[in-house]
Amino acid sequence: MAPMGIRLSPLGVAVFCLLGLGVIYHLYAGVISSRLAAFRQRRKVDLRDLLAVSMEAAVLGGKEVKKVRDENGLKEKSKGKTKEGANELLTMGDLQSHRKMYNLIRNTFPEIMVNSEEHDNMVDKEATWSQAIPADILDKIEGGKDVPAESITVWIDPLDATQEYTENLIKYVTTMVCVAVDGKPVIGVIHQPFTGFTAWAFVGQGSNMRPRSSYSVSPPNVIVSRSHSGKVKSYIHDAFGNSTTITEAGGAGYKVLSLLEMPGHETGSIDQADVYVHITFIKKWDICAGAALLNALGGHMTTLKGEDIDYSGTPLNKGGLVASVGVDPKAILERLPNWDPEKH
Repeated sequence: MAPMGIRLSPLGVAVFCLLGLGVIYHLYAGVISSRLAAFRQRRKVDLRDLLAVSMEAAVLGGKEVKKVRDENGLKEKSKGKTKEGANELLTMGDLQSHRKMYNLIRNTFPEIMVNSEEHDNMVDKEATWSQAIPADILDKIEGGKDVPAESITVWIDPLDATQEYTENLIKYVTTMVCVAVDGKPVIGVIHQPFTGFTAWAFVGQGSNMRPRSSYSVSPPNVIVSRSHSGKVKSYIHDAFGNSTTITEAGGAGYKVLSLLEMPGHETGSIDQADVYVHITFIKKWDICAGAALLNALGGHMTTLKGEDIDYSGTPLNKGGLVASVGVDPKAILERLPNWDPEKH
């Protein structure tokens, strides 16, 4: 209650309150706006930086893979079996590579989704990006390729071709990182730990790879999995004829490289194929990096029905795949028999 004889004007009180709010706004508006701006800035990711981090992660993971193999410290065990009954193996190479790759990417870009083939509770806060961008990326890719962080899904395979790794068939082994934006593969990195070569591509921007000068489709040389092949051989012969050459190989990353022209010093270290076919289930961390490389070079990787693969959401691709570059993908798809991997 106001003192005796003094009446408070409602209008005066309202004006006083508005003045007070105005003072508070001016005092804190700068702080609030700067924090909002910082939040918005954190929610954007420069894809050139993410490409550089992806390459660094793949190389660091590859060093762990090579070290474990060289020291014969694999300590392999089974994670279970595939739908076709093949063992899914885990080695210390897989695990140590995962720790390096996953923590480096997560520490550098904590706001993006990172999916790895392996899982581990070890957190390595010391894994930090060197801030170095390789010279060939600087030459080909301009900075400022910003996209919202929530649109990004990263898929990492810390050791592709684990079965072959345990058999010391090291030419098939790769480490891979893929960046998908809104489910579409945009950045692909495939690193070969035992040669030190790294293939990379940024769709619409550049790559250090290119297609070979010629391919054959009558018949093609088809590359398939040696450890998860299912009934693929009869499927290939039904599609392209019994004279078709079928190359069995390990690792989805290796198979994609077999479709491309390797640098001169790597020639002969990779089989050459015209088409890559897989007719069973396959995980997205196995194929996303290769899909980005092929897309960047004018090639294609789709399901056996010719459908684009969505590289967001769940890890499993149930539609099989067919991949090629330098040939008419429709001509390939038209020759493929009807096949539903879920029923085989």
